[in-house]
Amino acid sequence: MRAIPRNRPARLLAAGALSIALLTAGAVGTASAAAFPPRPAATQPAGEVSVKANQVDVKTGTKVTFTGRTKGVPIGSKVVLQHKNGAKWTTLHASTTVKQGSSYSLDTTFRTKGKEQLRVMVAGATSPTVTVNVS
Repeated sequence: MRAIPRNRPARLLAAGALSIALLTAGAVGTASAAAFPPRPAATQPAGEVSVKANQVDVKTGTKVTFTGRTKGVPIGSKVVLQHKNGAKWTTLHASTTVKQGSSYSLDTTFRTKGKEQLRVMVAGATSPTVTVNVS
C-alpha cells in the first residue's frame, strides 16, 4: 500500500476552492461589464475653427487671403489649408500658426481654373467649407 502525504488532501481542497473563487469572480466581472458597458471614445475635436476668404471670385494667379478664429486651440498650433480633391481632402502648401487672440491669416494663389472647395484644419478641428471660383 502506498502512503498518501498528509498535505495532499489539503492541497486538493485549496485548489478546488481557488477554482470556484476564480470562476465566481469571472462571472461577476462579466455581469458587471454587461451592466456598465464602456463609454465610447470622444469623437469631438479639441476645438473649433472658422474660415473666411477675402475673395470668392478670382482670376488665376490672384492671391486669396483666408482668415479666421479658433476656440479651444492653443496659441502656436499649426493651421493648414485643405481643398477637396474628388472625395478626399488634400492639404495644400499654405500654413500658418494660431496667433495671440486665437486668430490666423494665410495666403495662397490658385494656378488652375475651376471651383475650389476649401477648409482649414487645426488641432484636429476643421472649419466649414468655403468655395472659391477661379477663372
